[in-house]
Amino acid sequence: MVASQQLTPGMTVSVEDKLYRIDSVIKVTAPKGQPFIKTKLRDLGSEKVIEKNFKVGQEVKDVSLEERRLEFLYLEGKSYLFLDIGNLEQVLVPPDVISEKVNFLKEGIELQATFYGDTIFSVELPQFLELMVLKTELPNEKNAALSNATKEAILETGASIEVPSFIEPGDVIKVDTRQKEYIQRV
Repeated sequence: MVASQQLTPGMTVSVEDKLYRIDSVIKVTAPKGQPFIKTKLRDLGSEKVIEKNFKVGQEVKDVSLEERRLEFLYLEGKSYLFLDIGNLEQVLVPPDVISEKVNFLKEGIELQATFYGDTIFSVELPQFLELMVLKTELPNEKNAALSNATKEAILETGASIEVPSFIEPGDVIKVDTRQKEYIQRV
């Protein structure tokens, strides 16, 4: 527990049995009435931002999140099975936590996961991955003669990205998973 005046942006707190990351903290002193602490809190489950006021000196439960390295094994039912590299236990991750990152998941990929107890809140892919191109579309005829022409490629993970026109099926390329874009041929 911490006093409300000790809250700082970046801290994780538990309010009404929900976990929030503090986005901003402002101490408000009104000419009349009691001063209070005004915060913007981001729900770790839904990413929604709420505003919450605390009395000065009010106790707030701060929590520690744990970072763990996980290795993707395979899809099991609708959830994703990972191996916790630290303790070699299997971890089932629900699809809502993985969300659009599923487009870059393949067996053996290691990622960073954030836990509170046994509950997983988020996963972070490596910024760069080397993936094989399975299929490419024909380049647009209008742009085919241009040196910077691009075409759509389907990767081994199912992701679809724009690549230069010289990339062919079977090529291995480096992909930026955060920007979802081609970096270079490997």
